[in-house]
Amino acid sequence: MIYKSASDWRAARHKRVTLFAMSGLGKTYVSNLLRATGDWFHYSVDYRIGTRYMGEAIVDHAKSEAMTVPYLRELLLSDSIYIGNNITFENLAPLSAYLGKPGDPAKGGVPFDEYMRRQELHRASEIAATLDTAHFIKRAQDLYGYGNFICDTSGSICEVVDPENPEDPVLKTLSEDTLLVWIKGSNAHTEELIRRFDRAPKPMYYQPNFLRNAWSEYLTEQDCREDDVDPDAFVRWTYARALAARQPRYQAMSNWGITLEGNDVAKVKSASDFETLIEAALEGA
Repeated sequence: MIYKSASDWRAARHKRVTLFAMSGLGKTYVSNLLRATGDWFHYSVDYRIGTRYMGEAIVDHAKSEAMTVPYLRELLLSDSIYIGNNITFENLAPLSAYLGKPGDPAKGGVPFDEYMRRQELHRASEIAATLDTAHFIKRAQDLYGYGNFICDTSGSICEVVDPENPEDPVLKTLSEDTLLVWIKGSNAHTEELIRRFDRAPKPMYYQPNFLRNAWSEYLTEQDCREDDVDPDAFVRWTYARALAARQPRYQAMSNWGITLEGNDVAKVKSASDFETLIEAALEGA
């Protein structure tokens, strides 16, 4: 770890942190809070994915949908209208919409093979965007004068790293430049995430073998064809299984840094609160 002790952390002129956790446990909340102080640069991996690495695919897909509407097709072909990607740190809907959900096209589903192609694009983009952290640390300091830096990782980072490999390129790079911090949720957090997802299902990234097995099992269990699958029903069915599969991966990743409890992170109201939490965790490391 780049900070070996609480005293190292307190004395550090530049504080650099990478947060990782399941979606909904406070990564972006804390990052936004720190950014608002004016002393921290907030690097969002999801935002980088949706702009630098998948922005063109997102916009092209939106254009292809618009081209099916005669009125919009005519305007697009004559360069009379513009379709852009208005993704923000808080609104990642363009990325989620592009990733899609497999199943019945009449219900907004996409063919499973196309879904897997987009998943692979997301995997490669997530790795590249996460590896860009070092570049943005330097850019934040040299260009904007920020000494403190927080990396807000994607909720699916655990799917693209091997925490048991000491040479894992993503984790090794992050650990050389930042303090890795796991925000650990409780069983109650997990249950709430499942309830939240059930109310409003959204696309996620999964490892290919997990997803193929889940798809095959779902088709067998429901005794249906691929085109008959309700996309929302499938992602609901898959989500709880994904959370269970991710927990041990996050646990293994925690060995690369320190752990904060989700309940404690939820109480953070200032940069000082956050820095004190880090200090206490380093004291106990």
